[in-house]
Amino acid sequence: MFVMEKELEEGYRERGETESALELEARAESRKNLINSMMWDPQAGFYKDFNFVSNSRCGEITLAGVYPLYFGIASRAQAEKVKDRLMEDFLKAGGLVSTLRITGQQWDAPNGWAPLQWMSVQGLWKSGYTSEARDIMERWLALNRRVYREEGKMMEKYNVVDTTLLSGGGEYPTQDGFGWTNGVALGFRDLLLEMED
Repeated sequence: MFVMEKELEEGYRERGETESALELEARAESRKNLINSMMWDPQAGFYKDFNFVSNSRCGEITLAGVYPLYFGIASRAQAEKVKDRLMEDFLKAGGLVSTLRITGQQWDAPNGWAPLQWMSVQGLWKSGYTSEARDIMERWLALNRRVYREEGKMMEKYNVVDTTLLSGGGEYPTQDGFGWTNGVALGFRDLLLEMED
């Protein structure tokens, strides 16, 4: 919603509709403040989901906490704390785990998922943490390449903790070949090539 409000604001400004642009700007700023007040956990140094039933932040820390970096909602200080948590707690040999819990479910550790790698890298990149973003990209791509050499295919998710094992867990077997994995691998490759120029 925040991004849509910002895009609508820009569109209204381009059309010269200042009153509508100001209204959307105020809505976006209000939403940004609400996200930061409800979802930012200063003790954890991370964004958490908010449970509207219990009117409290959820206890889990997941990679969903990087979205405010990606969308420009986090302050510089918040972005730095998120970066620190990512690099200290989430970063493993093959990239970032999706959560810090090992439950046997597919979205939890030891698994890493391409879309969350992308959002994390892009959020770090936009916040100025290019060396950290590069480290994650290189680990993820190395794992993608190794599994591809051994299995002859890309996978929907990867075991980023023990890179000698395939991913697992969840309610169905790991799927072969996956558009988002292919797209993220190509996107990371292009970003790394840009960094070398």
